Parts: sequence; structure tokens; C-alpha cells
Amino acid sequence: MTASTVDIALFAAKLAMVFFVILTLAAYLVFAERRVLAWIQDRKGPNRVGPFGLLQPLADLIKLLTKEDFIPTVADKWLFYLAPAMAAIPAILTFSVIPFGKPVAIAGHQVPLLIADLNVGLLFFLALSSIAVYGVALGGWASNSKYSLLGGIRGLAQLISYELSMGLSLVPVVMLAHSFSLTDIVVAQARLPFIVYQPLAFIIFLVSITAECKRIPFDIPEAEGELVAGFHTEYSGMRFGLFFVGEYINIIVLGGLATTFFLGGWHGPLLPPVVCFSLKTLAVAFFFIWMRGTLPRLRYDQLMHLGWKLLTPLALVNILVTGWFLQIVA
Repeated sequence: MTASTVDIALFAAKLAMVFFVILTLAAYLVFAERRVLAWIQDRKGPNRVGPFGLLQPLADLIKLLTKEDFIPTVADKWLFYLAPAMAAIPAILTFSVIPFGKPVAIAGHQVPLLIADLNVGLLFFLALSSIAVYGVALGGWASNSKYSLLGGIRGLAQLISYELSMGLSLVPVVMLAHSFSLTDIVVAQARLPFIVYQPLAFIIFLVSITAECKRIPFDIPEAEGELVAGFHTEYSGMRFGLFFVGEYINIIVLGGLATTFFLGGWHGPLLPPVVCFSLKTLAVAFFFIWMRGTLPRLRYDQLMHLGWKLLTPLALVNILVTGWFLQIVA
């Protein structure tokens, strides 16, 4: 095999492996959330399908695939079809720039453990983060339902509340790593993770990605008690499943990004790099689940107040302090 053929084969293998792992983790993250929430609320949770209920994700998939798929007669059909894909695809694409381990030697090649090592990986993530809200907005608009439309509008209001603070919280990371590449950011944390230098930036980023995932206390676009199910009220079957799976893929991806930016990425004692990265990512996902079982939902005006009047000013002050510190050290 020529070098180019080997490179293509390795790229295809990495792509298939990452795609399989993400979808499997997303399915079992749903199961884990149901079990953890049941534990928090003193219930049993899913425990009937398979040993310890471990086949429940398969049963859910079969149910979604066989469930009737209907479209409201007054819906904008093309946008109605497109919205679920827009919810899942940006999250999957974001994972392509996340390094989940050290480069390994395979067949005489140094293979980096990520799909695409972009020198602007951080900007790529922010761009896809902005696109992801289109799934919410299009789902709400295309359904031609007042509850769905209100959910879509809330999603847009939520976006402008957290997006700026999330981007600003990452500026100190770039200043410390001197690079937009996610691989360089992880390498720069070989001695100490950036959470040690930037605890405030980490807290701002964590709050912002919670809003990005539309999780309690920021599940404002869905708000089952107020809007039935918000932007995806009119969806059924596998179209609803794409919205659902997209949310849990997003949790895994954003957990991986939090690990990459602040928790040292694959660096860690004793454990293999891939295992270390995976455990940190799953710890962030567990934190999201724990918050869902603990906190109440905010109103959307409270989220806007939090984003614009607290998180954004704090992020700006943190950038100034970081710049001053780096200037003194230099």
C-alpha cells in the first residue's frame, strides 16, 4: 500500500471509530441519566430490558424507528425536514477537531488521535456553535405552531445571552497557549491544567456550555411545563429522535471541549491518555445530569440578565487581568 492509501485508510478507520463511539455514548448517556435521576429521586429507573436495563437504549431506538412519523399540514415541509439534522450535525462536526489522545505509531505512521488538526480549531468550534441554534429556530418556525415558535424564539434569546460570554471565556486560554489549535492548547497544559490559572474562565465556560446544551437550569427552549416540548413539539418518530440524540451528542462534545480547554485534555497520572480524556469528559457529562436533578429552571429574562450583566463583564475583566499577568511575567 502506498503512503497516501495508508493515510486514507487510517483516516476512514478513525472516522468510523469516532462516529460509532459518539453514537454509542450518546445512547448510553440517556440510560445513565435516567438511572442517575432515578437514584436522586429515590426511584428505580429503567431496569427491565436486558440485564440491569442495559438494552433500554436499543428498545428506545426500535420504538423511535417504528413510531408513526407525521408532518403538520400547515408546516413548511423542507425546513421541517432540515431542522433535526441541523441539531445533530454541528455537534458531530465539532468533535472532529478535539484531540482525545497522544499521537500513536501505526504501520510506521504517527497517527494523531483526532480527525482534523486545524490550526483554528477553537474558531471552528465557535462557528459551529453559532450554527447549531438553527436547528432550534428552524424547528420552531417550520412547525407553524405557537408553542414551537415560542420555543424557537426562546432558543435565539438564549443564544445571544451565552454565546458572547462563552467566546470571551476562551480568550485567556488562547493567550496562555499562544495558539487556536486544540492540540497546542492540550500540549500547553502538560505541567498544569488551565483550570488552575483560569478558574473564573472555567466557571463562565461551564455555565455557557450548559446553556448551549439547553439543559436545566437553561432548558428554556423546551420547558415542558410551559411549552409542552417547545421547539420540537410537532416532531415524532426518528425526527424527534435526532433532536434528542443531538442534545446528548452535544453534551459529550462540550464535555470533551471543557476537558481540552481547562482540564488538561489527555494529560493525567497513571492512566492511558485516551482513558484519562474519556473519564474527564464523562465527569463533565455527569455534572450536567446532576444539575438536571437538582436545580430549577430559570426564566429567559433571568438568563439574559445572567449573561449580559454578570458573565460577560466578568469575562472581560478576566481577560484584562490575564493580559496584565502575562505582561508582568514576560
